[in-house]
Amino acid sequence: MRKIILLIFSMVSLQLAAQINYAKQMAATIMEQYRDSMVVKKYASHLEQDKLPAGNRPANWNYEIGVVLMGFERLSAYTGDTSYLQYAKHIVDHFITEDGNIRTYVMEEYNSDNIPPGRQLLHLHQRYGQKKYADAAQILRNQISWQPRNKVGGFWHKLKYPTQMWLDGLYMVSPFYAEYAKAYNQPEVYNDIINQFVWMEKYARDAKTGLIYHGWDESRLQRWANPVTGVSPEFWSRSMGWYMMALVDVLDIIPANHSRRKELLGILQRLSTAIVKFQDKDAGVWWQVTNKGGQEKNYLESSGTAMFVFSIAKGIRMKYLPATFLPALQKAYKGMINTFVKEDAAGKYHYIQAVAGAGLGGIPYRDGTYEYYVNEPRRDDDLKAIGPFIQACIEMERLTKNK
Repeated sequence: MRKIILLIFSMVSLQLAAQINYAKQMAATIMEQYRDSMVVKKYASHLEQDKLPAGNRPANWNYEIGVVLMGFERLSAYTGDTSYLQYAKHIVDHFITEDGNIRTYVMEEYNSDNIPPGRQLLHLHQRYGQKKYADAAQILRNQISWQPRNKVGGFWHKLKYPTQMWLDGLYMVSPFYAEYAKAYNQPEVYNDIINQFVWMEKYARDAKTGLIYHGWDESRLQRWANPVTGVSPEFWSRSMGWYMMALVDVLDIIPANHSRRKELLGILQRLSTAIVKFQDKDAGVWWQVTNKGGQEKNYLESSGTAMFVFSIAKGIRMKYLPATFLPALQKAYKGMINTFVKEDAAGKYHYIQAVAGAGLGGIPYRDGTYEYYVNEPRRDDDLKAIGPFIQACIEMERLTKNK
């Protein structure tokens, strides 16, 4: 497989700069824009978040920090440049008090979006040994223990979204849950982690396309829920991207001899097979509404594309996916760079055309229709896009160099 990888990647080596350089350039953009703290949603409504420029919105403990700092951590580990890790520590320290509490965090919300930066807490504790990181990580682990669940055992996405599982939620909870279990010798929870993926696919996968719907309401009471199946109306690329990133990261943790590991591998292989069928034939990237490319108002979307590139590249490198995915991956990577990476007059790189956010229910009510997804605001240099982009570039670099 090594020879196949090198042959395919050599075909475009003259057209694209080294993958790791794109990661470094995009990290520099983020470090410039967010010198002291990071933007996370805490606004009067989700409609107001894009009225304020990047770097000038209130900073809150949230998943955006987690996904972008995971990129910084992995960039530091790959390059050996500790400035990226120091930046991650600086951002996390903005929120963690000396006694191990988390500023702006409210457990009583039971919001799964608040879990992802817990991975940084675990990693910083392992690196620096400061007790405050372990204490703060314990708080988030306690939330998982008490997180409300639906009848089958799936985590509610948030307390205010009863009985609902969202694809996003698998990334929000599962990687931290798995890493904590490994760090503190809790292998008994691996089955619970695997079940979350299995139930999400079981209840929200579309047999015809192989894609997975954004949400599933077990109660079927939500206006967005199909009255028979409980699923939301459309396929949103970024939601499946969250799910795939969670899969490849959790597979790093689940022991090779675990009796149910093959279930996760099967899910990843089925979803990856479905995803590449909806890759744009010309651009090589993916659409906001995954299966409706070219329809009015739909557009090529950068965050979901970066998540798919990362997940498939890592899947191939770790042998979670076969090498047959390589041609689609290379086309996607080239398309991602050509379509979404822009250089400004000052020589700084930017990653453009990410949907700012999308959800289901809430106030104002988000009905999950096609019109809803294609009309949500877009944002350049969005943390939810740049974090996966950095990780995607690292994985492409590792894949080509077999590292």
